[in-house]
Parts: sequence; structure tokens; C-alpha cells
Amino acid sequence: MPGDFALPPGLRRRDVMVRDTVLHVAEVGDGPTVLLLHGWPEFWMTWLPLMNRLHGEFRLVAPDLRGFGDSAKSPAPRSDVGANSHADDIAALLEALGTGPVGVVGHDVGAYVAQGLARRHPQRVEKLLFFNCPTPSVGSAWVREGHVNEIWYQSFQQLPLAEQLIGSSREACALYLGHFLTHWCHRKDAFAPVFDRWVENFLKPGNLRGGFDWYRSQNAARVAAIDGHPTPSVSIHQPTRVHWGRHDPVLKAEWSAFLSYYFDDVEVTYCENAGHFVHVEAPDEAAEVFTEVFAD
Repeated sequence: MPGDFALPPGLRRRDVMVRDTVLHVAEVGDGPTVLLLHGWPEFWMTWLPLMNRLHGEFRLVAPDLRGFGDSAKSPAPRSDVGANSHADDIAALLEALGTGPVGVVGHDVGAYVAQGLARRHPQRVEKLLFFNCPTPSVGSAWVREGHVNEIWYQSFQQLPLAEQLIGSSREACALYLGHFLTHWCHRKDAFAPVFDRWVENFLKPGNLRGGFDWYRSQNAARVAAIDGHPTPSVSIHQPTRVHWGRHDPVLKAEWSAFLSYYFDDVEVTYCENAGHFVHVEAPDEAAEVFTEVFAD
């Protein structure tokens, strides 16, 4: 894999038993430990552009969330693996790795998980960095001004037939993933060098289901938020930076206005040349922001 998605020297991969599952973990570098939490449709390899730029300065730990990538899969669909469940998995992973408080980077699903980790296990989190950041208040905005057309997938992926349809062939899976990996990007070719790897990953048995379980598990909270009743949550106290892609069509940059409701100490900046996947679309800029946040 050329360029940004080359495997960095010294990359280590292993499986770690946590709670009632096994998480696959990719790790590289030495220095302060920073945890990288991916979103959907992603897995650990989404962090390779940052790993290639930062492994000389940091110890970068990128797990596949439960049900994603090479982590263990559920044999049947589940609706009990939302943000809190994933956060408890990650806290157990950090315990198994023997770390103290760490920096945490979250994106998309991983942003929800990072917030859950900071609230439920605050002693585990030193600082937070988000590349775009959904919060409960975003829910009411999902359906304003036609934006509901952007979130059709959140309902579709809960249907029993979704996994069967998308996984029915390589062509079907590529067509589905290709929509998100281009439409959500401002730089449309960002995932082109590894698109085949993405398709191969999600065609592994159970991998589509693992991602779809997230949407099943979060649905009640999502519907409540859309109805104007977001789940109450404790404010996050750790220093937080959000670097938001200006052109994100699904998590709009103007929704950064909600952040102060959930974070006591938050700084917001914007990436003018990226959409949803700042860390892939603008990795040089993302690495600079990362270093600003975690280098001290």
C-alpha cells in the first residue's frame, strides 16, 4: 500500500482479551500513549496516515472496536453495544495494556466512545481530540432543512436484510461503502489507495453486522434526541480540542455550536480542505493539530 497507507516500521498487532470479547489492537511508536478510536465505516487502518507521520513521537494504539475489523464478532445481531459498552471495553483494554491516563482521539462512532470513556472512566483520559464531534444535541438537527436525507443509512442498517443485501457480493459491498467514502469526503479520492482493503474488511464474516449493531444499539437515544429529548449527560472536564472538517455533509461544521453544552474546556478549529474524514483527507494538518494537543 503506497504513501499514506503504507505500514509504518515497527507496527505491532495483537489480540487482547477484554471483558467478554477480544479486541484486535494495532500499535506503533514510543513516547506518550495516545489512543485512536475509529468510526464507521472504518477500522484500525483508517489511522495509518497519522501513524506514518507521528510514530516517531508517540505510542499510537489503534484498536478495532468490538465487532469491527479483526476484533471478535457477535454470532447474531445485538442492540446492547452502544457508546457505554464500547467505552467499558476500551477502559478494560487500557487496564490490560497497563497504561496510565492517555490522550484519546475519536472520530465518528469513536467520538461517541471517547466521550463515554471520559465520563465513565475519567481517570483513564488525560486529553481529548476529535476530528468532528457528534453530541446528543446534534440529534434534533438531523432532521432540519432536509438533512434527514443524509441519515437514511442509520435506519436502513438496522433492518435484518441490510447485512444480507450489502454482503451479497463484492460489487454490492463496494457500491455501498463507496458512497460513504466519497460522498462524505471533500477530497473524493482520499480512500482510493485502500478502497479494495476496505471492501475486503467489511466482507469478512460478521463485520457488517458489527457496525450495524452500533446503530441498533444507539437507536433509542437517537430517536429521543431527534424528538428534542437528548439523553442527559455529565459534562466532560478534560481539556478538549475539536478540529472539524468544514465540508462534512453528515456532521455539519456549524454543529460545533453545541459543544459547549457538553465540554467544560473545549477549543474548536476548522479544516478548510476536508469533509468527514479529516485524518485521511488532510493528514498533514491533522498531524499538526495532534502534536499541538499531545506534545506537551
